[in-house]
Amino acid sequence: MHMKNFFKKIIVFKITLLARMVLLKYKPKIVAVTGNVGKTSTKDAIYTVLASEFFVRKSEKSFNSDIGVPLTILGCHNGWSNPFLWIKNILHGLELVIFNKSYPMWLVLEVGADHPGDIKDITKWLFPDVVVVTRLGEVPVHVENFKSRDELIAEKGYLVHALKKDGVLVLNHDDTDVMKFKEKAKAKCLTFGLSDGADVVSSNVSVMYENNEGKEFPRGINFKINVDGNCVPITLEHVLGDQHIQPVLAGIAVGISQQLNLVKITSALAGHISPRGRMNLISGIKNTVIVDDTYNASPTATTQALLSLKNTKVSGRKIVVLGDMLELGKFSAEEHRKIGVQVASFADMFVLVGLRMQGAKESALGAGLDVKKVFEHADSKCAGEFLQQQIQPGDVILIKGSQSMRMERAVVEIMAHPEKREALLVRQEEEWQKR
Repeated sequence: MHMKNFFKKIIVFKITLLARMVLLKYKPKIVAVTGNVGKTSTKDAIYTVLASEFFVRKSEKSFNSDIGVPLTILGCHNGWSNPFLWIKNILHGLELVIFNKSYPMWLVLEVGADHPGDIKDITKWLFPDVVVVTRLGEVPVHVENFKSRDELIAEKGYLVHALKKDGVLVLNHDDTDVMKFKEKAKAKCLTFGLSDGADVVSSNVSVMYENNEGKEFPRGINFKINVDGNCVPITLEHVLGDQHIQPVLAGIAVGISQQLNLVKITSALAGHISPRGRMNLISGIKNTVIVDDTYNASPTATTQALLSLKNTKVSGRKIVVLGDMLELGKFSAEEHRKIGVQVASFADMFVLVGLRMQGAKESALGAGLDVKKVFEHADSKCAGEFLQQQIQPGDVILIKGSQSMRMERAVVEIMAHPEKREALLVRQEEEWQKR
């Protein structure tokens, strides 16, 4: 293990050095996205907007770490534990430094913090033109490695301080902790949100439905965007939930900050595809619909997902399938209990995976959920096999859990077209399949 860590440190040092040299040489403009909820969705929406006008590169998937950020700058893939792939990445970086290559005008980088110092270290050499802070949430994921929630928020603040003086700060107006960054910023500030007062605000949010073999299912969402007295409609297909709106609003705010035309921005977003595993609507077996939210799970995101299902009209039953929420440290027991109470308020069936979800089970039963509606499984695949037998036409099934719970395996068991799983689901790469 020590050898592996030593190898990782050398790799990180070399690719970071090359990334710094590449930035100095090509001088791309940089959008850095941070927060605890919605970073990847926001990064993807910003990319969609900027790519309508410029040559842009974005972080792959959720590349937001000390390895992910330099790899994105170099335009390389993760070498995992293959030394030959890392040598190839280093050679590619050297090639960029030595020769004049075609290089993006903009980089959209996701910047995360798993441990104290993660963002502070990156901002010693990364100076963004635009910083976007998405949402911090009540109890953020990854909080277990920090002394407190405030310490984690302060870590995110290093990115705001690294913003260039003539840069733009884009903040989530709906999160009071995010808005506190405005006071400390010297840069121009734009806000986005679902509440009045934001520079880019949404209204008239509604779920779109379709009829399939006599059953009504959600098929997407639509809403209006208001900017400076201008109002334009936006439609997002194959997704559910307000959590898709804020990334789009952030993307529009970044576009406006770069003087892009609002009509052009919204037409670019008409073709926007949301990232996999984030409230995506997927056809299930037996004429059902799966709400695939298997990418990860924080208390804020889980609460949002449950609320979205609760507020959706369905012909059949509302089935909730949840795996443990991890990396919550001392907040874990209480947050799982809160989720159970929420599930009990509307679910027709509650399927749980993992030891921590026992707390959710107990609180759901305590809140009045019938014991006959609650089912426990050792792992996500077993839960999926159980669902194969249980689901009926018209049912809508929400599946969510932390990354390590691998809840996408439950989706595979009940999706109508498992042959499309590589295109539709998270963690389908060979490296993940081995784990």
